[in-house]
Amino acid sequence: MDFALPQAYLLGLIVLLGVVAVVVGRQVLRVRKQEGQLASLERRCQDSTADAASLYELGSVQLDKRLFAQAASSLKRAAKLSASEPAEARALIQNALGFALAAQQNHKDAVRHYRLALKARGDYPVALNNLAYSLEKQQKGDEAVELYQRSLELEPGNRTATKRLKLLRPNG
Repeated sequence: MDFALPQAYLLGLIVLLGVVAVVVGRQVLRVRKQEGQLASLERRCQDSTADAASLYELGSVQLDKRLFAQAASSLKRAAKLSASEPAEARALIQNALGFALAAQQNHKDAVRHYRLALKARGDYPVALNNLAYSLEKQQKGDEAVELYQRSLELEPGNRTATKRLKLLRPNG
């Protein structure tokens, strides 16, 4: 009986440390996998024969790693090569490029790329949300509200649009 409480604490501590070790280990493996993927993509995209899909993939990994300037550069290259790609692919590239620019607080250029994404695919709720957000940052709240409403028409359960509309129209 004298040792029951200390043993319970020790057992609890061991379990807690085990859980932490698993979580940290998984994170380390995920980061290593991303680093390997990034290095491989960078090697593949260094020369002038890189295609739009590879450059988009590189830009996406760079965005995941918060390397926004590098991502914008990769995605600009992808956008230049995307003329022969399907509209869906062009929309994805332009939206990602807009996101990379917005992450660098360059909302003016981000708006241009979000509009190009929507030109390629008009029913793209993510691009609508992103465009609306960048317009908010440029103090164009009325236009942002319209875009969030359009996003909700396409995707009624869109939580981002719902949340942003509540912030823009607190009484409406």
